[in-house]
Amino acid sequence: MLGYSESTSTIIYHVFSSLVYFFPLLGAIISDSWLGKFNTILYLSIIYSLGQVILSLSAATPIGLPAKEFAILGLILIAVGTGGIKPCVSAFGGDQFVLPQQEKQLAMFFSIFYFSINTGSLISTILTPVIRKTECFGADCYFVAFLVPAVLMIISIVVFVTGKRMYKMVNPTGNLIVKVSKCVCHAIYNKIKSKGEKRDHWLDHADDVYDNKLIEDIKVVLRVLKLFVPLPIFWALYDQQGSQWTFQATRMDGQIGSITILPDQLQAVNPLLIMIFIPIFETGIYPIFAKIHFINTPLKKLVVGGLLASVAFVAAGIVEIELEKTYPQLPTNGSAQIRIFNTMNCTVNVHLNEVNLDQKNVINPLNMSEVLEVKINESIKDISYTIDFEDCYDNGYILKNNEGIVSVEEASATSWVITPLGLYSYKDRVNKPENGKPMVRSVIYLESESNATLKLLRKDENETVVSIPVITVTPPNSLHMAWMLPQYIIITMAEVMFSVTGLQFAFTQAPASMKSLLQAGWLLSVAFGNLIVVIVKGSHPFERLVYEIFLYAGLMAVVMVIFGIMTIFYKYVEIPEEKDNDVAISLEEKNGNVNLAYKDDEKR
Repeated sequence: MLGYSESTSTIIYHVFSSLVYFFPLLGAIISDSWLGKFNTILYLSIIYSLGQVILSLSAATPIGLPAKEFAILGLILIAVGTGGIKPCVSAFGGDQFVLPQQEKQLAMFFSIFYFSINTGSLISTILTPVIRKTECFGADCYFVAFLVPAVLMIISIVVFVTGKRMYKMVNPTGNLIVKVSKCVCHAIYNKIKSKGEKRDHWLDHADDVYDNKLIEDIKVVLRVLKLFVPLPIFWALYDQQGSQWTFQATRMDGQIGSITILPDQLQAVNPLLIMIFIPIFETGIYPIFAKIHFINTPLKKLVVGGLLASVAFVAAGIVEIELEKTYPQLPTNGSAQIRIFNTMNCTVNVHLNEVNLDQKNVINPLNMSEVLEVKINESIKDISYTIDFEDCYDNGYILKNNEGIVSVEEASATSWVITPLGLYSYKDRVNKPENGKPMVRSVIYLESESNATLKLLRKDENETVVSIPVITVTPPNSLHMAWMLPQYIIITMAEVMFSVTGLQFAFTQAPASMKSLLQAGWLLSVAFGNLIVVIVKGSHPFERLVYEIFLYAGLMAVVMVIFGIMTIFYKYVEIPEEKDNDVAISLEEKNGNVNLAYKDDEKR
């Protein structure tokens, strides 16, 4: 609707995604330093909702807002809002548990949390394209498609606030990010100044000013953050479900019986599979792995999840190779394309100087001939033509202008239309449409005083239809979307092992005062992953998309090997028992009765 190209759309999509996962750093600072998790979620959710409303209004054409500018403004506010609450929501949920006594329940919470997210994603991915496809203001109804989630977000804020009295609140610990930054800088300064003084860890150089508890907590955070360094490449692959994989689907056939699957609806496969896979992994696969001591730690799960993402892109590359067989030949630099349509019920012979149309230079009645590669060494070239209408004279046509000059443009397709009054040309489009819908072009010649109505009829309507010749310029989508299912299945398995596990790992390995900060560090890896896509897409390293797909697959495999080696040297943080008056009931008797649930956990 906004008229962006596929490449520009991909860049905007991933810049937005990058901002969504960059702003968690801001949310973590606000949460851990000033407002606390509850208030941070509340205030930034309001900004989130405001952005959704503005995005919706940008698509309401009667209002007359500048569509592109307000859409970008809405996206920025959404990025600030959703990015700000991302590190707080999961950490706020984790705060409700007593560790290590409820470590198993915490793991289950993160799975249910992720399950809930994907339930919403499944519903929205199926319904939003349907809402968008309906018409309002004379075009696709993006206005209502954006308004529905805006209203639901406002309702969710009300529900969240209503439950306030039931939540366990953890007070912020001060301006944490400033304290951590100062401590790190002071340690570096002292290390340089000490000129080789040996300490167990370079951060220990800050112990003349900062207490040992803070220094030890920072050590833990830095150890985990070091592990996060190779991980952005996973998100570079994963988030292309919403960009390149969707564009890939536009070039495929989505017909299933009488139903047509829209390209953007195919993304619903991911959350649907998430909802299926999470219970299977939690209750079946992981317990089996644990019994045989195989893939039984969070870091091992991350490694396997990353390798599965690489396999998913190998599958996507295979699909792209098959798709290339259905792609039309497009004009390139140094050449042009010419198509000549004959609108008359007679055969014409066309001669093009410096161009061989075909061996006979003959265009049959109501038909087309094409030259897919006309070599030119300039941006615009004039080509003279001569048309032989001998057969047409015999059919009663009175013809004019049987010779002339038509210009062709480098790297473009020009279509010529032969009529009784001569030859007319226009710049054509021969690529497949980006929205996956078919494009129909009618070439009709009418005498000056004739009137006609063009009427498109469904096959099942009982009306007499005049037979009109149909000429296929660009081959239709013939490869079915079902070919994409393997890559979606594999990337979803990767997500379950990588993303769910990563959230839990970041929470459990973080010191109590820095949980939101480490959650933000995990999410920041997503931001850098999207920046990788922006850089690769902006640099256009390959003419063929399949090479780019296999590049991602290869990078993912190499990085996961490196990450696997790094995990060998990581020592897991032991989780200390929590002592909290609000939850001490878990450890004691209540009204003379032993808390059996806690005792069962203790046995486990």
